[in-house]
Amino acid sequence: MKLSRCKPLSAVIGLVMLLLLPAQASASVPYRGYTWNSLGEDVRSINGYMYADSIDGVYMPTGPFNAPEDIFIANDDTIYLVDTGNSRIIHMNADLRVLRIIGDAEGPGRLNEPKGVFVKTDGTVFAADTKNQRIAVFDRDGKFVKELKAPSSPLLGKDFAYSPSKLIVDKRDYLFVVSDGNTQGLMQIDQKGEFRGFFGANHIGFSLKRLLIRLVATKEQKEQISAEKPLSFSNVYQDRDGAVYTTTLGSDVNQIKRLSPVGVDTLNTSDKKYGDIIDLGPFDVPSFIDITVNHEGLMTALDLQTGKVFQYDKLGNLLFVFGGIGNQDGLFTTPSSVDQSSDGTVYVVDKGRNRIDRFRSTPFADLVHRASALYVNGRYAEAEALWKQVIHLNSNFDMAYRALGKALYRTERYKEAMEYFKLARSKTDYSAAFREYRKEFAREHFNVLFGGMLLLYAFYKWVVPRLRKRMKKKWDKPYAGNAAMAREGDAG
Repeated sequence: MKLSRCKPLSAVIGLVMLLLLPAQASASVPYRGYTWNSLGEDVRSINGYMYADSIDGVYMPTGPFNAPEDIFIANDDTIYLVDTGNSRIIHMNADLRVLRIIGDAEGPGRLNEPKGVFVKTDGTVFAADTKNQRIAVFDRDGKFVKELKAPSSPLLGKDFAYSPSKLIVDKRDYLFVVSDGNTQGLMQIDQKGEFRGFFGANHIGFSLKRLLIRLVATKEQKEQISAEKPLSFSNVYQDRDGAVYTTTLGSDVNQIKRLSPVGVDTLNTSDKKYGDIIDLGPFDVPSFIDITVNHEGLMTALDLQTGKVFQYDKLGNLLFVFGGIGNQDGLFTTPSSVDQSSDGTVYVVDKGRNRIDRFRSTPFADLVHRASALYVNGRYAEAEALWKQVIHLNSNFDMAYRALGKALYRTERYKEAMEYFKLARSKTDYSAAFREYRKEFAREHFNVLFGGMLLLYAFYKWVVPRLRKRMKKKWDKPYAGNAAMAREGDAG
């Protein structure tokens, strides 16, 4: 994603295309572009991604895909597809030419319904060989190297069921494995297959209902409550900087996390809800099953429940939503995985339709991405012109108002910043801008304000007392006359 300035002519052409885009998009895609504003309302927005095409293997040497579960796009843009139903991993180049099939027909390299894959920069392939309860390792040419079987440790317990489904490998060559049904966090396994502990587990949050039940529950009921376990991770992803991202099914908040080297969530400082933020019932809890992060920190996450793809910037601000459940191109039946190539193309694996769907960004999305990249890196002034273009094209884009407010705030144009923060309905930012504007106003008008204060002081110090005395004399004189007349009457 380049941040260079557009030439005037290309900018004009781009704007014309953007203005024409909403009409074109509504006629060619089966989903409505929208975003969430600061009031928690879904408002219309220009679509950020358009359906491009699908890959199903029918006319490829591999033959049709069968219930694919996972996709991994390497740094060289080659594609690794976990073709679960056919118990193989298909390696293709960016032009969709099949390079090799990973997984032997017989012997120790034979896979049994794998669900996940991770590829190191040197081409080493790690497959989560789920039904074989192991991690199978292949070299860059697809030759089987070794297997990492189910680890054993007192920390796992004797009844622990090892079912690896997703994984990453960090710079130390430690594996971080999602094991289906495991609620204790990611499993850390070294290259020898030794278990090194759990990492970044979800936690059971505070529940008033649970607390009240404890107060009146029987011993058996309390034991049942104490047996409640945290939710397990559904997927794991590692960006180019080594940061670990996780997704969680069935959670109301913090369904997406960015974990520090010690397993602490650094993305969510407080409870944050991802996905559609209005629930229509108990079955509408967002169920994120995969996430991918590009080199600018853009997070693109896939929700199984709605079949939608939600894209967030590095700070967790929602940018775009696309996809949905359905049989039309651009919709999914059972989405299972998402990844992104270096040119920004989003690949979504639809397990239910045995294919990969590709989506390309629109000119509007490219504009927002450039502005967002500058914004999240604190380069607000440089992003100002881009955000103004965004607002011109889509006045519902609340993030643009806030970003412009930030740019104006950084350049000490506090009064203008207040106007944009008000449009963005950002109370905290508005208060900060107002506080600085008040200080600035006081500095600029110090002489007038100080002189006015002196005049007020003099007025209350000398003028007001004299006025009080005069008013008192004025009011006391009639009363004095009446009192004299009264005394004369008494004497008569």
